[in-house]
Amino acid sequence: MTSAGEAPWTVGEVAEWTRLSIRTLHHYDDIGLLVPSERSEANYRLYTPADVTRLYRILTYRDLGFALSEIMRLLSADAAEEQAALALQAALLQEQISQAQAKLRAVTSLLNAGRTGEGARSMNKEEMSELFGGFDHTQYENEVRERWGDSEAYRQSAQRLKGYSPADLERLKQEGTELNAKYVALMETGVPADSPQAAQVAEAHRAYFHRWFYDCSPEMLRGVSSMWVNDPRFTRNIDKVREGLAAYQHAAVQAWASRQG
Repeated sequence: MTSAGEAPWTVGEVAEWTRLSIRTLHHYDDIGLLVPSERSEANYRLYTPADVTRLYRILTYRDLGFALSEIMRLLSADAAEEQAALALQAALLQEQISQAQAKLRAVTSLLNAGRTGEGARSMNKEEMSELFGGFDHTQYENEVRERWGDSEAYRQSAQRLKGYSPADLERLKQEGTELNAKYVALMETGVPADSPQAAQVAEAHRAYFHRWFYDCSPEMLRGVSSMWVNDPRFTRNIDKVREGLAAYQHAAVQAWASRQG
C-alpha cells in the first residue's frame, strides 16, 4: 500500500484505511458528497489530502447520526449554522444517554431482585416510569375521550394506536423525544420561537402528529398547542424536559401556523 506521504491515493487505499467499502466511496462521489479531486491517466479516482480531510469530517458527522443530505449541507454551511446543528445533535445525544441510563437503572433493579431470591416480581410505579421514560399515554385518556370522543381525529388516533406494535410505540416515543430535543437546542442557543429554524421544527411537529395519530392540519396543531400553555397539567408535563419548553413550543407552532395561510 502507498504510504501516507505519497498522495494522491486510490479509492482502494482510502477504503482500506477507513474500512469503508469501495461501493460506499463511489456512492459518495455519485451524490457529490466526496468527489475525488484528481483522476489517473486511466480515469481512476484519486484522493488528495484535502479530500481525505473532508472524508474525516463526513465520517465524524455520520457517527453523530447526521443524514448524508444534512452532512452535505453542513460541509458548506457557515460556522454559526454548523455550531447550531452540532448543539442540536448534542442535545439529542444527551437525551438518549439519559433515557438509556434510566432504563439501565430499572433493568438492574430487576436483575438484583433475581439475584437476591425475589424472583420475577412486578415493577413498581417508579421503575416503570424509568423504563418507559415517564411516558404514560393513558394519563388523560378518559378526559380526551370525553372532550373529543366524537371527533374524527379521536377515532383515527384510537384506531392507529390499537394497531401499533411495541416497536412502533417505541419509535413514536423516540420521535417525540427528538422533537423536544430540537426545541430545547434552539432555546439553549437563543433562537427565537418565530425564527425559520423554529418553523422547521414546528412543521416536523405537525408531521409527527399527522404520521402517528391523525390527519393534522396547521390549524389543528395551532389549536392543540393552546392546551400546552392553557392546561397546567400539559405545561408541567412538557416542562419536565426543560422549564419554559411548553411556552416555546406553543409560540413556535403559533408563529409557523399563522404563516401557512
